[in-house]
Amino acid sequence: MAKGRELKGRIKSVENTRKITRTMEMVAASKMKRATDRVAAARPYALALGDVLARLVRPDIAERFPLLRQPATTTRVALVLLTANRGLCGAFNTNLIREARARIAELEAKGATVELHVVGKKGIGFFKYLGRNLASERIDITDRPSAADAASLIDGLTDRFAKGDLDAVYVTYAKFKSALSTPPSTEQVVPVVPPATQGTPRDFLLSPNADVIVEALLPAYVRNMVYRALVETVAGEQSARRTAMKNATDNASDMLTLLKRTYNSARQAQITQEIAEIVGGASALQG
Repeated sequence: MAKGRELKGRIKSVENTRKITRTMEMVAASKMKRATDRVAAARPYALALGDVLARLVRPDIAERFPLLRQPATTTRVALVLLTANRGLCGAFNTNLIREARARIAELEAKGATVELHVVGKKGIGFFKYLGRNLASERIDITDRPSAADAASLIDGLTDRFAKGDLDAVYVTYAKFKSALSTPPSTEQVVPVVPPATQGTPRDFLLSPNADVIVEALLPAYVRNMVYRALVETVAGEQSARRTAMKNATDNASDMLTLLKRTYNSARQAQITQEIAEIVGGASALQG
């Protein structure tokens, strides 16, 4: 029963694979919960920070702060791409890389020189395969990014922007809308564009004055934008991995059903053949 033994081996292999994918699905679901909690915790602070900046930044103030400087032309640009260090998360990394390549092509078509800063092994490996030079590469940021990680990524670039070495800095990341929707997105980090004010106007008591407050808030606002990009990308990665592993588990279950049905059919056919041979042999002895 060579075919039966072969089918039993395949059934065992698929069962082992299903155990692995189911475990990875459970791990990804746990990590996704922690990641989405960090996303939810980061948003209120970001909204409050943006609201204060939107109400304080006026044209006469904006002219005195380098991070608010709007360059006349955009010829030197830095793009920070956030990807994962690991795979097994469907098209998550592919979509982020595709978005980054589209933005790079768009900027270069306008005459800008783009320097690429990549976070994550998947993005680094892809662009190295293409032979593109990377201005920097990071693989040390874990699935629990911190404010210090965000500062280490962006502070050097904002300093260069303030000195006039760069005209803009963008970040490409996975925007976490829900567990089923994490589209790749590219946002401008600097120059800072304060969000539009919402709600009723508020009166502020400013101490010592608006200039000092805005000067302190601008770097915090930029770092928070990058931090939110990091935590949303991690949440998107775990969500994509959970979905991919669930699909793999479901496919393994479907394959097991088919293999077991095939094995049972082959086994029944063999039993029927053996019975027929026994009956035939007995009839030949009697006749």
